[in-house]
Amino acid sequence: MDPDTVLALAHDQAIQYPSVEIDHPFGPENTVYKVRGKMFMMTFELRGVPSMNLKIDPLDGEVLSDAYAEITPGYHMSKKHWITVAGAGTAESESPDGAAGNILDADLLHDLVLESYCLVVAKLPKKDRPVDPKTFGGRDAT
Repeated sequence: MDPDTVLALAHDQAIQYPSVEIDHPFGPENTVYKVRGKMFMMTFELRGVPSMNLKIDPLDGEVLSDAYAEITPGYHMSKKHWITVAGAGTAESESPDGAAGNILDADLLHDLVLESYCLVVAKLPKKDRPVDPKTFGGRDAT
């Protein structure tokens, strides 16, 4: 997926979630998506490429960064808890060892935005949670 498509799909998904607000605290070129005042996604341009930061489970972040050229540790964020996602062209990515890498698709992007939202919601006090983060979006309650 190209970077503009990645951001458009993520935006369309994120604004449908309960209690999502859009803000521009870092200027008009950076869009911050918040749930109950807490950021779960931010879009920006990184070296001319439309990109976004998403909250992630630390173990998932490592695996995803290794598997996808479009996913890197969070730019200007905690590298442990955030990832940066940017689209790529249609050609297959190359991993450092020369093997073909995985390509970011719409399903993975959907899962990443949902996970980021739910991770932030899970840290809110129970009375402030707009959804149950364990089951929202068809997530497994186990």
